[in-house]
Amino acid sequence: MDSSKPIPMKQGLIRPRKRTAFRQIRMLTSHRRTARSDRTLAILLAFVAGSANAGGFILLGSYTSHMTGYLSQAADQLVLSNYAMAFTAIFAIGLFTFGAALSAISINWARGYQPRLQYILPLALQGISFLAFSIIGRSENYGGNGRLVGLGLLCFIMGFQNATITKISQSRIRTTHATGMVTDVGIELGRFVFNFVFERPRISADTQKLFLLLQLLGMFFLGGVIGAFGYGLIGPSFSFGVGLLLLITAIIPMVFIKRK
Repeated sequence: MDSSKPIPMKQGLIRPRKRTAFRQIRMLTSHRRTARSDRTLAILLAFVAGSANAGGFILLGSYTSHMTGYLSQAADQLVLSNYAMAFTAIFAIGLFTFGAALSAISINWARGYQPRLQYILPLALQGISFLAFSIIGRSENYGGNGRLVGLGLLCFIMGFQNATITKISQSRIRTTHATGMVTDVGIELGRFVFNFVFERPRISADTQKLFLLLQLLGMFFLGGVIGAFGYGLIGPSFSFGVGLLLLITAIIPMVFIKRK
């Protein structure tokens, strides 16, 4: 047997390692969803939500994902005849709702006409919204009347993002507020404690769900810490980096689709 002949290699067995990172990014916004891609995208968006929420407080003095608070504020201020603050709260709720509605419209449109773009498009729109927040903030500085503009933009982004991850995960995950996640963590921990203390009835505890919730809360907190430092140091310009991150995540799959 002649050992000098080259051994034929099957096509497709060896792939360039440099494509691995791009493949992972493509999976984040793929229209063919997996539990892993849902989880990774949710973690990324939880980080973004935490930083944006911190930016709302640092720049505007308000947490822009807290719709329960705004609803209570609207009711309280109407009773107190403080119509300006009541209007601000209703305005925030309206922009959050508009963002969620636009997310649903963009995803459903893409599902019917451009299925590969159904999660790329909303991610890109969020990135553009963050860039707009940064650019407008440089001129308005979000003081005085400009505060209402900044508040509306951030509430819009929060509503848009929350609806996006809700539709992606089929209502299993939300990222812009922690109340529901903390509640679910408590429920799962209660199941563990119940099984430890009592022999019956046995209650099934979802370890994977608990781990995911803790990851989301951790990333929301980390995003809040970094966002507080970033917005505190450079102001609205910090949103430029956040928007760029989302746009890059969306653009890479779009380039791949074009080549295909």
